[in-house]
Amino acid sequence: MSEIADTGHPRTALNVGHESYAFACMRCGHGWEQSYEIEHHVDAGGQEFVRYRADGLHVPSPLSRPTCLNCGGHVVRIMRAGQVSSVLDMMRRQYEGGRGADEPTGATEAGARGVGPVVGEGPGPVPVAPAGGRDHHWHLSDLLHPFQHRKAR
Repeated sequence: MSEIADTGHPRTALNVGHESYAFACMRCGHGWEQSYEIEHHVDAGGQEFVRYRADGLHVPSPLSRPTCLNCGGHVVRIMRAGQVSSVLDMMRRQYEGGRGADEPTGATEAGARGVGPVVGEGPGPVPVAPAGGRDHHWHLSDLLHPFQHRKAR
């Protein structure tokens, strides 16, 4: 409301923090990462509040009710940044293990060809392209498998 009424308070954030999260949908298994700018403000009544920005747009808090970008589901696991991209990279390497010796297998060669996950390209979801032009659908169990604890033998 303070944005609509002229309260005399500055509309710029008092403090801006940056956070990144990894998400995994428990319904369809889709995984992505997103970076946020967290703006700290004070309203006309002197109460502090925060606003989240992703890709320059104001968005709801990713911690309140995240929504899957693939299926629209709201049962989403939130993890620290890097979880999804590291798991997808590991699964891609395992998937490519059966390829011929003349085909590139590393992320460097895949990045040079313009395929494979792009990591560290700034805020936004991490695009996941099939390696080697093959179509492979990742399932939730594939994404969460590395996080399962194994019993001691």
